[in-house]
Amino acid sequence: MTHPPAGAGSRVVVIGGGHAAAALVGLLRQEGHTGEVVLVGDELDHPYHRPPLSKKFVDGELEQWLRPPEFYGEQKITVRLGEQAVAIDRAARTVALDSGADLSYDVLVLATGARPRPLPVPGADLGGVGALRTLGDARALRKWIEEGRRLLIVGGGYIGLEVAAVARSRGVEAVVLEREERVLARVASPELSAIMSGCHTDRGTVIRTEAAVVALEGADGQVRRAVLDGGDAVDCDAVLVGVGALPRDELATAAGIETGPPGRGGILVDAGARTSDPAVLAIGDVTCRPIPGVEGPARLESIPSATEQAKQATATILGKPLPAAETPWFWSDQFDLKLKIAGIVAPGTQTVLRGDPASGRFALFHLVDGRPVAVESANASPEFMAGKKWIGAGTRVDPEVLRDADAALRGAAL
Repeated sequence: MTHPPAGAGSRVVVIGGGHAAAALVGLLRQEGHTGEVVLVGDELDHPYHRPPLSKKFVDGELEQWLRPPEFYGEQKITVRLGEQAVAIDRAARTVALDSGADLSYDVLVLATGARPRPLPVPGADLGGVGALRTLGDARALRKWIEEGRRLLIVGGGYIGLEVAAVARSRGVEAVVLEREERVLARVASPELSAIMSGCHTDRGTVIRTEAAVVALEGADGQVRRAVLDGGDAVDCDAVLVGVGALPRDELATAAGIETGPPGRGGILVDAGARTSDPAVLAIGDVTCRPIPGVEGPARLESIPSATEQAKQATATILGKPLPAAETPWFWSDQFDLKLKIAGIVAPGTQTVLRGDPASGRFALFHLVDGRPVAVESANASPEFMAGKKWIGAGTRVDPEVLRDADAALRGAAL
């Protein structure tokens, strides 16, 4: 996927209105791109911060813009909101919108993100059943909490646990159903899963693992209970479905652009955000890409990942050197714990605990041959920063020094 740069005067059309798209158009202008830049978003809102949708959807303003709306005009960035791309003509280098417009491009950037994975059971279309991806979703969830509805959360990933934490902090009943044997099974170590399960149950969240929903039942069109595969039923007044996300790669697939392997999907890109088409790039949650510490291309849904790919795409478009490969990281806020995770947690590592989880401040370092490959921290920024640095540099560490919370972190590096 080695292509010549498009140049600083190229016409760039960006499809998508999330973090990746907003970061890219801003970086293009910052780095000296002088050509036309067009951003097409299918929502009616300007690009906004999405993490507060699950972490702080009850408090404060949800409409937190990534850039002030006037920024785009000042930077001569054309923004077309409430329009959706429906087809790409690669030969003509045009993209068709549902409004009937055809936009020509020198470079097309697909930043279409992901959509919530639906719950494929009877009753999933009942009132009071929803997901969390957009401002509209967050507004509905806020209303459920304000009304004190009994909340059932299907899926024990980070979003599900974040929403449960907010609900419990407001005194609202929250039940989390996870079909795997532990919460955070796909994204966290068993040690962190156990710590977070304890944190939630101590605060009144009901967590049921190895519990699969087979049907939702209701009355008067509103959800009232979930039926589990073992025959049990859980009463509720609202259901939040958080069982993962699917890449919105239909545009690319229809246009014959290469996508990721089965089970992962997403638009396949290289370290410069290049797709199999020389004139098309892709960034953000929709992509399947090389990730440090992961064998083969993979999908990584996080804000830092989207921002890094925006930097990669900017360098590719302008013909500048690509940024150094980043150490993947992300964060989660639950109750009074500010979690920061760097690297990729995988089986077979040596796990070293620094600090005391009961105190609310700790870090789990995961080592392979004495080198950290991941760190999971809570209210422990120094440990997170040190771990992230060591992962990127491949530094060997002394596990015994790491384990001693009274020992200086710098003394752990060998």
